[in-house]
Amino acid sequence: MTTPWQDARRILCVRLDGLGAVLQTSPALRALRAAVPGRTLTLLASPSGAAALPFIPDLDEAVPWTAPWTHVWLRDGGRAGMPASASGSSSAATSSSARWGTLALVDRLAARRFDAAVIFTTMTQSPLPAALLCHLAGIPLRLAHCRDNPYALLTDWVPDPEPAQLVRHEVQRQLALVQRIGCRSTASALSFVPRPGDVVAARARLADAGIDPDHPWILLHPGAGAAAHRYPAAHWVRVLRGLAQAARLPLVLTGSAAEADLLDAIRIDAGVPAVTLAGCLPLGELGAALQLAAVAVTGNAAPAHIAAAVGTPVVDLYALTAPQHTPWHVRSRVLFHDVPCRFCAGRTCAQGHHDCLAGVAPQRVVDAALELLNEPARAADGR
Repeated sequence: MTTPWQDARRILCVRLDGLGAVLQTSPALRALRAAVPGRTLTLLASPSGAAALPFIPDLDEAVPWTAPWTHVWLRDGGRAGMPASASGSSSAATSSSARWGTLALVDRLAARRFDAAVIFTTMTQSPLPAALLCHLAGIPLRLAHCRDNPYALLTDWVPDPEPAQLVRHEVQRQLALVQRIGCRSTASALSFVPRPGDVVAARARLADAGIDPDHPWILLHPGAGAAAHRYPAAHWVRVLRGLAQAARLPLVLTGSAAEADLLDAIRIDAGVPAVTLAGCLPLGELGAALQLAAVAVTGNAAPAHIAAAVGTPVVDLYALTAPQHTPWHVRSRVLFHDVPCRFCAGRTCAQGHHDCLAGVAPQRVVDAALELLNEPARAADGR
């Protein structure tokens, strides 16, 4: 490790997208923390990303913040992270709130006197807005991948080889970043550790729903944060019917409270016994439920990465919006239908057909789940 970084004890880790991205960064966080005894890590992340704090042992603190240049801010109409009184405000007021909120964060970070900042981004994101934020906060060391010359915004610039020269898994990308300052780890598994109370609560909730947590059952998570990542509801109906007939195991549908109507419609249309736990599982209990399940069936959303972290085999209905977010170091089946518009990086389907997911026949999903249920467990690399 270079000498300035050896002296860095208080590090701000910037990962401004969601929970799944933070989980894929967790091996790099582990390497970063282990490199210097007594080092502490503070995560600056979106509210959903910051929610990972209790479940990633290498984090000491999290600062939830919605950056006004991110898709979360745009999705919420520029109101993400704003006080309720600002809801429905004009675009000028929204812009003013974003500006003042950002300046307040600069002051807050400056008061913490961090020794260094590591800015984690995907290959489609620029680190420069976050680098400017950290520069204004007086953080003396700033590390990130960057395609353009950042000049003084980064003290440690790693020219971004993606996607021109190669495309790596997201975990490999973040590990490579911290390796540039000498931080290495022999274990590259994702981190998500449900608390004992989460496990007890999840087991009780399953038992109350008529599911024996000590016998095999299948967890299905139809929702996803991005519209382009959602497998069609009609296909989920056929998946439930197929699994009910072929696997003959209890089926449990999970999702947010906002997805309750979707899950109820899938269950009712399928016409097979299934339990719906929409909005019933806080994040820790969801992680515990995924840990207890025999197999998980989900889209390329955060639950797929939680399943990988807790070691549960996963069928990942993988929208071809990006190539680098497949399940990491866990038994899995990654299902998609190849399309000419692959790797569009979109959160909605610009073509309007969703063929990369709609083209995945439900029987393929059933067959993949059966394969994972029936094949012997083996140790995943890096676990």
